[in-house]
Amino acid sequence: MSTNNQARKILLLSANPKDTSRLRLGEEMREIKEGLKRAKKRDDYSIDTAEAVRYRDIHRAILEYEPHIIHFSGHGSGEEGLVFEDETGQTKLVDAEALAGLFQLFANQVECVVLNACYSKYQAEEIARHINYVVGMSQAIVDKAAVEFAVGFYDALGAGQDYEFAYKLGCSVIRVAGIPQNLIPQLITKKNLLSQLASEKSSASFDLEPRATNIYIERPPIEEKCYKAILQPGALIRIKAPQKMGKTLLLEKLLDYARQQGYQTAKLDLKLADSSALADLKTFLQWLCGNVSESLELEAKLDDYWQDSMGLNTSCTRYFQKYLLSNIDSPVVVAIDNFERLFKCENIFSEFCLLLRSWYETAKQGDRMGKVWKKIRLVVVNSTETYPTLDTNRSPFNVGLAIELPEFNQKQVEEMVNQYELDGQLGEQGLNQLMGLLGGHPYLVQETLENLKSQKTSLEELLALAPTEEGVFSHHLREQLECLQDDFQLEEAYKKVVTANEPVQLNPKITFKLHSLGLTKIIRNDCVPSCDLYRQYFLARLG
Repeated sequence: MSTNNQARKILLLSANPKDTSRLRLGEEMREIKEGLKRAKKRDDYSIDTAEAVRYRDIHRAILEYEPHIIHFSGHGSGEEGLVFEDETGQTKLVDAEALAGLFQLFANQVECVVLNACYSKYQAEEIARHINYVVGMSQAIVDKAAVEFAVGFYDALGAGQDYEFAYKLGCSVIRVAGIPQNLIPQLITKKNLLSQLASEKSSASFDLEPRATNIYIERPPIEEKCYKAILQPGALIRIKAPQKMGKTLLLEKLLDYARQQGYQTAKLDLKLADSSALADLKTFLQWLCGNVSESLELEAKLDDYWQDSMGLNTSCTRYFQKYLLSNIDSPVVVAIDNFERLFKCENIFSEFCLLLRSWYETAKQGDRMGKVWKKIRLVVVNSTETYPTLDTNRSPFNVGLAIELPEFNQKQVEEMVNQYELDGQLGEQGLNQLMGLLGGHPYLVQETLENLKSQKTSLEELLALAPTEEGVFSHHLREQLECLQDDFQLEEAYKKVVTANEPVQLNPKITFKLHSLGLTKIIRNDCVPSCDLYRQYFLARLG
């Protein structure tokens, strides 16, 4: 904290868009103000407020009030961002990168940022690249805990303490209030963050809180099938599963194997594609060509090979055939992750699928053109929450090798526990409790082990809170609930599944959709919940 005589200016920002749940933001602001009024160092601080802020109001308020401390109260949505309104009153998400870019402009002025919103640690970690002290929430936090943290934090500042002490007192006050959420607030300092990033740079790891990213649990014979297929000229591999089942990890494993064989690789993640890249078919195909060129370390030469008069798919094919593949001697793996993003792009999806199918078919030919296309290997990765409908003769989704990722079996979960070095802590009983609640869902198991490894909670507390809004899975569970609530038939069908004491037979189309969401297992023709966590959570909300 600065030691000069200038009064510290605190800016309290709040946002509670009309289509989000009501928060006790007024109480939080009132408690902060009242606490500082009574503080012995009250003359060292001034407070300004901006309520019901829209995303455009943030920079305006910073410019107007010139704060040293910015306190945001509102909603967070994990990696998607903090929740504001736009000028039309609609919900607007502002992501971590955008917020970090904004705060970077005020880094010489702002000393501390407090994001008192659920799952705001994602944004806090990015902002801390530029601001010395940033507080974010690692999980969902209840209103009462958020208020208690704010009271303790600003009471400490008002007593002349520094930011680190204020953070510790805020967490302590939550605990004293009898709320088991004192570990949710996280303080990230710029000094520690930059030191951590520097030490990790040599290993090309830029995780802000290192996870066990080197852990990969094999699911035989899936990996061996993929390795065998990628060696085949003109191969097409389709990896599919619900979200958070390990598709991208498998893709990276496959690309590493291909590189070991001397192949060149180009990975495109459609989740990272700007909306402008998906504006129309021509823009998308040229974006594809440019990104593959860059991955192969070739200069993009679209003007030399692209001719609109020949048709867009033909121009793209011509670019690959006459330029990219002709300038590369080794096989080339082109992998497209998060392919499902194209499912709703009606002006792109059907034609692009036809293009991929034509490349696959061309590679089977024995002529000169077929010889060129045999160099390419295509890998398509998609989540199954949404599924496209296509003419079978135009679709790449019914040819090549299909890989559907299952959940882990008990042996694979045991291996993950060992990799986390938690086997001694869990023991056989703990492992059985874990499997009993989560089954072998890769994401749920990993989140549990991450929390146990960091000693954020005990196994007993984690399992007890797991099916509630206080649990570590609350964000994931709410996402699944929203998927059901978007479709009345799905919601009613899943209600039958979680309330029944035996497998339930449903309409085949509904069965397929629920299984694609990862919510059910299919036993013969019947459905059961994928795991007991889902049964408990959805029974409380749908039952």
